[in-house]
Amino acid sequence: MHNPDVIVIGAGIVGAACAHALAHVGQSVLVLDARLGGATHAGMGHLVVMDDNPAELALSQASLAQWHAWAPRMAAEAPHTAFHACGTLWVAADAEEMQEAEHKRQRLQAHGIACELLGAAQLAALEPVLRPGLHGALRVCGDGMVYAPSAAEWLLGHAARPIRVEARRACRIDGRRVHCEDGSVHEGGAVLLAAGIHATQFCPELPLRPKKGHLAITDRGSATVHHQLVELGYVKNAHQTEGTSVAFNLQPRPTGQWLLGSSRQFDTLDPAVDNAVLARMLRRAMEYVPALADRNAIRTWTGFRAATPDGLPIIGRHPEHAHLWLAVGHEGLGVTTAPATADLVVASLLGTAPPTDPAPYAPTRFAQEYAA
Repeated sequence: MHNPDVIVIGAGIVGAACAHALAHVGQSVLVLDARLGGATHAGMGHLVVMDDNPAELALSQASLAQWHAWAPRMAAEAPHTAFHACGTLWVAADAEEMQEAEHKRQRLQAHGIACELLGAAQLAALEPVLRPGLHGALRVCGDGMVYAPSAAEWLLGHAARPIRVEARRACRIDGRRVHCEDGSVHEGGAVLLAAGIHATQFCPELPLRPKKGHLAITDRGSATVHHQLVELGYVKNAHQTEGTSVAFNLQPRPTGQWLLGSSRQFDTLDPAVDNAVLARMLRRAMEYVPALADRNAIRTWTGFRAATPDGLPIIGRHPEHAHLWLAVGHEGLGVTTAPATADLVVASLLGTAPPTDPAPYAPTRFAQEYAA
């Protein structure tokens, strides 16, 4: 494959899903990535239907359907992807949040998404580790989790036709050509930029803003959790645009460990753990799960979400570069929305009918930034 149909910059979950989908429709694909990790290696791998706006709901719902369709193959071909349809419990701490849980239930059920409202007693029976006094929760049955780094590897290694992956650091895009730091130059029919927060190194005009997050994983313990647990206040935290915030988010791992998030810090690319932020995040988690005090955090780390001004990813052809396509700006939903993103990229590249309305994610919505 001397000149591939498409060169993908970025082997994270979004780039891998796009490469997989392109290979499925017969395209030859070269993926370039320096294997530095990125958001895919740092995140929680939560597969969650989000409904903050119709476009987010459409992208996440379509993607969840694809993740469930992939699940049997992943289990057979790469069990270390650890796909598990555990569901999500959106936990309500008070009456106001319980009302929001009811509104969320109505929105999701209107789109055919299976969910149910749980009272305090039902919640306590399902997840005894949660503290007494909570008002209830919304249970979203089809949500799940996956080990994202292994899922990205599976997507690249189990496509309809072989995908060539080279561990090279791309440094410049020139039309159909991609220049790498080792001096190599690669030419394709088109270039797809799926490099997360690093996309601005190639296209400084992209309106991407880093949101730093902290994570911690515990040792094993006797107490069990069956669902991904998220406080309903997480939604407010996710959409803050200034300051530092934390929220309760706990994911049970197949090993018996608990993976904890979430925090947000703005406009920093310093990967160092901020102990003050980490402590706030852990204290918040212990307010919901007191048994956390009996476990040890055996590893802590950070990652960077690439956020756009309107909270939606940028998917489609670059307005100023005829041979460049974009799949960036997914913030904390890259793992969830990678499959539907890939379908939109394929439709845009090949000029076929898109599976969902592409307008909310179109790069042209930021025309002022490109003009500047």
